[in-house]
Amino acid sequence: MQQRLYGLYYGYALGICLRYTRQRDEAEEVVNDGFLKAFRDIGRFDAARYELSGSFRGWLKKIMIRTAIDYFRAHEKHHQQDDLADLPHEPADLGLSALETLAYDDLLRLVQQLPPAYRTVFNLFAIDGYTHEEIAQHLGISSGTSKSNLSKARAHLQHHLKKTNPHAYAAYAG
Repeated sequence: MQQRLYGLYYGYALGICLRYTRQRDEAEEVVNDGFLKAFRDIGRFDAARYELSGSFRGWLKKIMIRTAIDYFRAHEKHHQQDDLADLPHEPADLGLSALETLAYDDLLRLVQQLPPAYRTVFNLFAIDGYTHEEIAQHLGISSGTSKSNLSKARAHLQHHLKKTNPHAYAAYAG
């Protein structure tokens, strides 16, 4: 049964974990750790707490996100990139208009280039829908730090979008 679940949900789990890691091999490590946790705790899975369709997916998604956060805490929390100091500190609002013109793989590459702390906060807030208070609690930071990291992540993404995809940037800025 475990092998079947792993095969059915590996791609889904990998897609989640790729957003939180810089490289595919790191994402694969997080996925495998996440599945180990899921299999260990499968007895706790309560389908009544989740929507009937996709109930296991929802439960697995939470496990993968939390495993990615654990990976972040253990490996990358304090590794920042110096090049962000050169960026303007204006808050950027990445609307869907610019992002709609990017392929998923292009967006994933841009997000993976973010420093670990910014990438984690961006994913938790912008993609997975966590509040700054929830992010602060999970990462052991203040909600102000979460907001600052999100702002810097958006500025970084805007900067790289302008360099790598001027057409998408023009749609965003225009």
